[in-house]
Amino acid sequence: MTTYHVVARNFSTHSENRMHSDEMASRYGFRGALVPGVAIYGHLVKPLVNHFGAAWLNDSCVEVKLIKPTYHGDELTIEWAGAGEDVIATNQRGELVSIIATATPQVISNEPRELGLEGELKLPGRPDIAWDNVCIGEVFSPWAVQLSREENLRYRSEIGDDDALYENHIHPHYLLSLANEALMQEYVMPAWIHVKSKITHRAALQVNDAVVLRSVVTDRYERKGHQFIAIHLTFWRGEEIALDIEHQAIFRIAE
Repeated sequence: MTTYHVVARNFSTHSENRMHSDEMASRYGFRGALVPGVAIYGHLVKPLVNHFGAAWLNDSCVEVKLIKPTYHGDELTIEWAGAGEDVIATNQRGELVSIIATATPQVISNEPRELGLEGELKLPGRPDIAWDNVCIGEVFSPWAVQLSREENLRYRSEIGDDDALYENHIHPHYLLSLANEALMQEYVMPAWIHVKSKITHRAALQVNDAVVLRSVVTDRYERKGHQFIAIHLTFWRGEEIALDIEHQAIFRIAE
């Protein structure tokens, strides 16, 4: 059994997503500002990367589920029993807050049409996210990103990961954070919660790589008064898909 102890930190107090502020989170009944789920994911992958090394960043598929909110200062225990087992995170109250499970990668080819990316492009501008303007099959505008050393260092620092592997490899925390940014590139989202992601590493991304993110809305649904959006993102490095992410969030929280 591999065990880590970490203290969760909220570095997103100035984000457009005000669920990372005490005031907005309290309005929805939470004890305080929520720590971003992408940061929890960054902690959870540590035992996997420590064990498998760069090979994990080059060929793996996992699903992270964010089960309970994590607050700034929560003490998390992260446990992994070994290959084939889930990575779990519990807080100081003994609550299961998040889990990473091995998943089956979606079979895709390096053709945009395989992901529905020849559909209707989203209208320019950022509308307020709402049920009527979340349209299944709608394609986001392609987004070009240079994966910089400075940003990689920032994301590593936020979760205290000084593994030398990330001197040149892009940290998973940074990559999953780009899925959040892709949503906020397209919609004004003042209060939302990341709940689940499936991440497939197909080729390790490196510092200074130039990628283009292509995204399509794959679902919208309601559950327990919440309204959800699901998108599928692909990270194109030249003519290859290096990474794809199936990303889900609550965009309207039940009141």
